[in-house]
Amino acid sequence: MHIARSVFRDDHEQFRATVKRFLERECAPRMAEWNAAGRVDRAVWHKAGREGLLCPMLPTAYGGGGGDFGHAAVLAEEMAAQGITGVTFGMHSDIIAPYIYRLGTEAQKTKWLPRCASGETMLAIAMTEPGTGSDLKGIRTTARREGDEYVINGAKTFISNGLQADLVVVVAKTDPQGTGSKAMSLILVETDRPGFRRGRKLDKVGQHAADTAELFFDDVRVPVENLLGEEGKGMYALMHELPQERFCIAVAAAAALETALAHTIAYVKDRRAFGQTVWDFQNTRFKLADIKAQSLAVRTLIDHYLGEHMRRRLSLEEAAVAKLFATETLGSALDTMVQLHGGYGYMLEYPVARAFVDMRVNRIYGGTSEVQRDLIARKL
Repeated sequence: MHIARSVFRDDHEQFRATVKRFLERECAPRMAEWNAAGRVDRAVWHKAGREGLLCPMLPTAYGGGGGDFGHAAVLAEEMAAQGITGVTFGMHSDIIAPYIYRLGTEAQKTKWLPRCASGETMLAIAMTEPGTGSDLKGIRTTARREGDEYVINGAKTFISNGLQADLVVVVAKTDPQGTGSKAMSLILVETDRPGFRRGRKLDKVGQHAADTAELFFDDVRVPVENLLGEEGKGMYALMHELPQERFCIAVAAAAALETALAHTIAYVKDRRAFGQTVWDFQNTRFKLADIKAQSLAVRTLIDHYLGEHMRRRLSLEEAAVAKLFATETLGSALDTMVQLHGGYGYMLEYPVARAFVDMRVNRIYGGTSEVQRDLIARKL
């Protein structure tokens, strides 16, 4: 019982075949090694760039694939299906690079985007600060104008790619006396600038291959031409891009749910207990029937919104609905599926256990489930 999917074109499916082969060859065999090391080998970024996996939505003039969000969705789905976590191609390509493409000057785009598409430049975005969490209006990092430079001071935390990034989009207050959204701007900071330093690698519950770090800015000077977009329009820019970030998380959650369900069905039909398979217990079949229904509901919702987003019609509230429903459904389903594995569900060598710890952050990053509920409730 599968839903026939009509949202993808032939070029998306051709891209899927390329992505699938690449992940099977270059990523899946090395996940244990990367999880142990706490970071992904940088060489795989260059390989991904050569095979066209990075920045598939960027125009070819800037080194990208010239595709649309369908190509980004294919990458997210295939990574979730193979249990590839911590390899932040999607965040780099579909969440951060669009800021430079949409807001950047021609000089900024020409300088950075081809390097992003080739894997030569790795991107990070520094929003969250210690003590602010999802409350972006509460940030304290400042960028003070001095002549033709900004002087940046502050600290950021939970920054994906923090240890390896070459270029960071920093959310900072350019009006230190100002409050709220009009005080904030986005500034590009190269990580080789004096005064920039990386803190410790943060020890997370899951996604161990993702290098997540603290970043510190001590009188970091950047030229004013590193301003991304207009001064004071940082929050507006974030609100424009956040729906896509949230929807990327939802797309991956839908695929992860389908994958975990397939693994669990195979496991319970094979595993024996009390003289029969675990599948033979009515409780098992009923629990998995519920999850199958939930999985189909998530898939229907995500594919509908995927079609809308490919036509640039996905609203802030709809992205919030997609993220909330897909990630919360995945979370409760994974808890049940771990239980159906018994003791083996607690062993990280099993895909369901890996997903249980790696996917828990889905309900936190990109804006917590509570933030999504607030966004939805405003329109009720």
